[in-house]
Amino acid sequence: MNNICKLFLEAASKYPKKTAIIDGDKQIDFRTLEKQVRETAGYFKKKGIKKHDRILIFIPMGIDLYRTVLALFYIGAGAVFLDEWVSKKRMELCCKIADCSAFAGIFKARIFALFSSELRKIPIKFGKKYTIGEIPELVEVDKDTTALITFTTGSSGTPKAADRSHNFLNEQFNALLQEIDPKPEDVDMTVLPIVLFVNLGVGCTSVIADFKASKPDTLQAEKIISQIKKHKINRITASPFFIKKVSQKIIETSNKLDTVQKIFTGGAPVFPHEAEIYKAAFPDSEINIVYGSTEAEPISSIKIDDLLAQTDNLSKIGLPVGEIFEKTSLKIIEYTDKNIEISSLQELEKLEVEQGRVGEIIVSGNHVLDRYFNNEKAFKRNKIIFKNSLWHRTGDSGRLAENGKLYLTGQCKQLIFKDKDIISPFIVENMLGEIHGIEIATILSENDKIIIVAELKKDYKKIPLENLQSIIYDKIIYLDKIPRDPRHNSKIDYESLRKMCNFVSL
Repeated sequence: MNNICKLFLEAASKYPKKTAIIDGDKQIDFRTLEKQVRETAGYFKKKGIKKHDRILIFIPMGIDLYRTVLALFYIGAGAVFLDEWVSKKRMELCCKIADCSAFAGIFKARIFALFSSELRKIPIKFGKKYTIGEIPELVEVDKDTTALITFTTGSSGTPKAADRSHNFLNEQFNALLQEIDPKPEDVDMTVLPIVLFVNLGVGCTSVIADFKASKPDTLQAEKIISQIKKHKINRITASPFFIKKVSQKIIETSNKLDTVQKIFTGGAPVFPHEAEIYKAAFPDSEINIVYGSTEAEPISSIKIDDLLAQTDNLSKIGLPVGEIFEKTSLKIIEYTDKNIEISSLQELEKLEVEQGRVGEIIVSGNHVLDRYFNNEKAFKRNKIIFKNSLWHRTGDSGRLAENGKLYLTGQCKQLIFKDKDIISPFIVENMLGEIHGIEIATILSENDKIIIVAELKKDYKKIPLENLQSIIYDKIIYLDKIPRDPRHNSKIDYESLRKMCNFVSL
């Protein structure tokens, strides 16, 4: 049976009385969640939802979200997710691409739908409530049947819709299972929705963090610490922004969280000066930093002690991101902003750079996304194919060391070529981040000039010039706030930053 929902049903059968999800003052055990999933599946079928239909989801991360999505998987329908922070224009473009048969959302989302021409076109609309009717059998699906569609966070161009089949989710489940190694006895605080699905598939308890993901700046770390203590959480899987904020509060308040044994973080780079904060807050925890992307998760991982032991390498060869995941094949090729077409694997090998040189990271494997929904242009731009071989272009630059370990040098399109040298803003960001008074900073190139753009910590007005002697630059611009990516609030949004500085977009 290919249906990804089977993993949850098997876990519910093994651990019926175990708590599956804790969401604030609400919680649900596996047996009850299974019952509600089957009932919701029956309700959807009664309302006319069929196998292969696509349903747009506007429900916050919580028990109702997972009940709804698992019920859709159960009947062979696909769930379509849009991020809460997308603009109305962007949302309507995504809706048009996904061509959904139904819409499931909280009350506020359904009111909002009245003012959207694209949402009004969707014929069937649901809230969180359902009525109990005939309970259907689990629907058999082909391995290529769409289970989940998520859109990228980009603000321009045609949105990329990552089309995850039941087979792909199974492969990703197995990959994350191997990387995270969740146990049924774990109590995990996760802010990463896909990891909660993994937890539901192995029978461990998930605690949903008390903060609004669409407004990360409102995170109150003391509430998170209280949750960790209350529920005796032993594992945390979250973005670097989340881990950093909680770590800073732990250090500030001299808290000690003895129950936390493992921490997994990813979705954005973690520089040594940030890793030191994690280590100071969680000295006895095993902390792993995972490198991956929407299309390939995981690619590699590194333990925090290994990262801190290689601090000197960062300014020379890049940010260490560890060993390549054993199910991932990886190559470093010459970067081009054009599509890559090959007629043989020998042609691909010719594109590879010499070991140690910087180039674009490409990956292949069963857990690497092999399609986008209704976007042939994105497929041609991001994939390299030959017969049954498919490689994904990450858009990230990096180099492989002699020992086979991977080092990142930032996004390919952000690299600066000057006097036959390649300058990596990504590496310079770490150097700037270690300067006292800087919250976050980077460099941009404009008209052959290198400009430092910096956001300072409170009570700081400018950077002492003597602290910048090791950095090549022509000018400094100070901003009150450097824009970050909306999903993790950790990576710099370079496109928005260039616009803020009135620079030409790349």
